[in-house]
Amino acid sequence: METIYNTIGTSYNATRQADPFLVGRLLHFLEPKPDKLYLDIGCGTGNYTIALANQGLDFVGVEPSEAMLKEARKRNERITWLQGTAEQIPVEDNSFDSAIATLTIHHWANLNQSLKEIYRATKLGARLVIFTATRQQMEGYWLNHYFPGMLSSAIAQMPSFDLINDALTKAGFEIATTEKYFVKDDLQDNFLYTGKHRPALYLNEEIRKGISSFAALSNATEVEAGLSKLHADLESGQFINIKKTYENDLGDYLFIVAERKTAIPVI
Repeated sequence: METIYNTIGTSYNATRQADPFLVGRLLHFLEPKPDKLYLDIGCGTGNYTIALANQGLDFVGVEPSEAMLKEARKRNERITWLQGTAEQIPVEDNSFDSAIATLTIHHWANLNQSLKEIYRATKLGARLVIFTATRQQMEGYWLNHYFPGMLSSAIAQMPSFDLINDALTKAGFEIATTEKYFVKDDLQDNFLYTGKHRPALYLNEEIRKGISSFAALSNATEVEAGLSKLHADLESGQFINIKKTYENDLGDYLFIVAERKTAIPVI
């Protein structure tokens, strides 16, 4: 996946930017305090790192892709940007007061090791705010109708909520709260389900280039056929009926807020 992001890194910000609503929820869950240091693990080109830093928070961004980091450094030289992975964060123990991980945990090579490493890098009482999607939520995306192979691959790499909860517990974290997120009409960060209410977005090649599922998990033949069918269904109005069959109350994504407890992590 690092190779994919090295490839799309230079054009990533053309369609991806921090969404104000999501930034607000991250701030809400972090409950930031003055003179504290925060970690953005899997920060990419720094969209949310920079947006939160602009709110007065002191952030460090960690990202495996050098191409992504190059773009991040261009955008904000005051933030510390480090090359590293969730499994190996290049900092001392107990460095951070809290951390965020937005749309990244499905890229981690080892979920258990990653959360143990974040535990090591954070202080007692730290919050870890994860923004992700569960497998069950993704099964409710109407994208499954047009790109079944791609969605199947994307769902397969997504850890389930139970798996995340188990890994957090073993690492020494405890879930404090969760909150469903339903994609809004004015979403400014064009990640996978950005076109839930604006399906024509997927007809834009630039939008698809910024979505890792299209960039790394899709089959060109399936994408071409799916886009053709989507275009036809939009023209005929059939899309409305297809979208209705996928309506649910599961949420499209999920905030998981965990706290680093004093208990010794399970080995």
